[in-house]
Amino acid sequence: MTVSAAVRHPARDARVQGLPELSGTGRTLVMGVVNVTPDSFSDGGEWFEPSAAVAHGLELLGEGADILDVGGESTRPGSVRVPQDQELARVLPVIEQLAARGAVVSVDTTRAAVAERAVAAGARIVNDVSGGLADPAMGRAVAETGAAYVAMHWRGHADVMDDLEVYDDVVADVRDELAARMAALHDDGVRPEQLILDPGLGFAKAGVLNWPLLAHLDALHQLGRPVLVGASRKRFLGHLLADPAGRPAPPRARDDATAAISALSAAAGAWCVRVHTVRASADAVKVAAAWTAADGAARVGSPGTSSPSAPEALTSTVALTTESWTAGGQDMPTWQDSGARNDDGGGPR
Repeated sequence: MTVSAAVRHPARDARVQGLPELSGTGRTLVMGVVNVTPDSFSDGGEWFEPSAAVAHGLELLGEGADILDVGGESTRPGSVRVPQDQELARVLPVIEQLAARGAVVSVDTTRAAVAERAVAAGARIVNDVSGGLADPAMGRAVAETGAAYVAMHWRGHADVMDDLEVYDDVVADVRDELAARMAALHDDGVRPEQLILDPGLGFAKAGVLNWPLLAHLDALHQLGRPVLVGASRKRFLGHLLADPAGRPAPPRARDDATAAISALSAAAGAWCVRVHTVRASADAVKVAAAWTAADGAARVGSPGTSSPSAPEALTSTVALTTESWTAGGQDMPTWQDSGARNDDGGGPR
């Protein structure tokens, strides 16, 4: 399918500073995860050596990844922080080599100093799960580098985040807290064109509260910036796919469900999906693009109908509006019903 046939989406197709070739593509991008850690929940240690991480990144590119996200610190529930020099030693060689091979590289870090060094090494995106809250210097660092910046919804580090899952309305609260981060980052000099938003699935959202966020990406699109969705292998999927005895599906058994979310997120206008296994999600977003384009063409061609706007065409798959969602108002179970706080091997990263 060509870009000209794609349904346009204002937020998804907004210009992102520093990423001209990935702006306004008319499709959802795929970000492949390269964990350079010994303890990430899904693949800890598997790509820990720089040579293995680089080889894995190149493999993900071959499977269709548009971006490679290199991280040197796990943020799984209960994890402890690594020293800054250790994080730098993990990520810089990998970023340098992947960037030298022509990859668009993102650094997954909450530290301003790591972000600065990573951009100097060739990273073009800073993916900060804290949205600038973990390090007060991050906003100024991002402003000075000019890199694209993913600001994720976050309330606290991995060792405390599950205790911070208190929401009146998870969709409205996440949207408003991200809006507040946007304003604070603007005060630090970050330009709107640098910003990409992430609802922070799994972070201070252990269980089913992730689902209304996925069903209401349109609420985040109201903020006018592209949205990144990172659902890959997360624990709420493990609980969805639990066996008859209630044991959560292990992380690698969640890849098919991840691909389904990639397709649905693409249909809803996500800018990018962040995944551990690229090929299935790359196919899934292509299916979603063909589906939404055909749906838009059918609407235009139907007697007595007019052409829908891009937002209307894309959000028609979402039955509820942000205003209609209230906690418990749609008979959704609460996170307590999911038993999600003690999931072995299913944290955010």
